[in-house]
Amino acid sequence: MASIAFVFPGQGSQSPGMGAALAAASPAAAAAFAEADAALGESISRIAWDGPPEQLDLTRNAQPALVAASIAYLEALRERRAAAGLPPLAPAYAAGHSMGQYSALVAAGSLTLADAVRLVRIRGDLMQASGAGRPGAMAALIGLDDARLPEVVAAGATTGIVTVANRNSPGQVVLSGERPAVEAALAAAKAAGARRAIELPVSVAAHSPLMADAAAGMAEALASIPVADPRPPLLSNAEAAPIATADGARTELVEHLTRGVDWVAIVERMRADGVDTFIEVGPGKVLTGLIRRIAPDATVIALDDPAGPGGLAEVSL
Repeated sequence: MASIAFVFPGQGSQSPGMGAALAAASPAAAAAFAEADAALGESISRIAWDGPPEQLDLTRNAQPALVAASIAYLEALRERRAAAGLPPLAPAYAAGHSMGQYSALVAAGSLTLADAVRLVRIRGDLMQASGAGRPGAMAALIGLDDARLPEVVAAGATTGIVTVANRNSPGQVVLSGERPAVEAALAAAKAAGARRAIELPVSVAAHSPLMADAAAGMAEALASIPVADPRPPLLSNAEAAPIATADGARTELVEHLTRGVDWVAIVERMRADGVDTFIEVGPGKVLTGLIRRIAPDATVIALDDPAGPGGLAEVSL
């Protein structure tokens, strides 16, 4: 019997049309989008399905749209298995990449979908406000020897705050921090032999200390939201540590704004704990590609399959 993990994508996996065919084919998926719309008091489903891209890509829209779409995929999978007389899949872990943690917590019964979409709308607004007046930047490094990363970060740190925001796969990292420090780190990365070192087109320095105000705002927002112990447990973004309590979930949603996402460590922890099958629950296949580079011997399934009925992949487990 396969040991399964559900993994949930973060911002960047959105695209106009996501989940539209699924909602048309699956009443359960349509209900998830309808619940998100009602919670926000506006049609986030229309933005997800029709765009335009510049509207969907706004952080305050992209994040709730992705949570709604991810849970729509999950509910459609559950619906299909029930119709076939199959038991629900029982993952050993759930894990989200950055704001994908909100989708993971909904899947684990820790947050309601309505609360999750409202929280990520607040999160997006807080992130944008937290970066105001303090120029931040993010940059991707590809093909840099992992052993050279500390010296690249140290070179940038001589001019300001810079940190590793994402360790996505071997040789693929994202830096975040104050613009002069990120620019200095980019120059150091090129000198150290990075195959590509490019600034990303973003307006906030996510997963860096520049998000301290946003973290404080999220702590306040979460204080009034019911949170249950997640079942299955999650893994924290920064340290790949198990999160099995409501308090741990609250702490994660606050701290991951200012700390990095070590997706390599998360996947390696799940593999060490016996997970052999990863199911990407949500639009796109970003995490599927990363996991295949981290754990090439694992089975990886992306639920988003345009060739499947309603765009949902067949899962024979």
